[in-house]
Amino acid sequence: MQESNLERAKAHKPVVIEVGGEPLGVVVPHADGYRFLAVKLPAFVIDGEHFDTVELAHAAVAAAVGGQG
Repeated sequence: MQESNLERAKAHKPVVIEVGGEPLGVVVPHADGYRFLAVKLPAFVIDGEHFDTVELAHAAVAAAVGGQG
């Protein structure tokens, strides 16, 4: 029983979003995609937004902070 809980925890592990080597937030699985949670001020403009993929979230964060995807 404990193993299944560990597997589920791994599946829901946040993914760090970095732009220019600086971590700006994380995406966490949510509904049918991912929800972005900002951890640095420049990224708060898109805090809480939902994305279909981690890659789309990364591109949106990069665009929001004026960085390069």
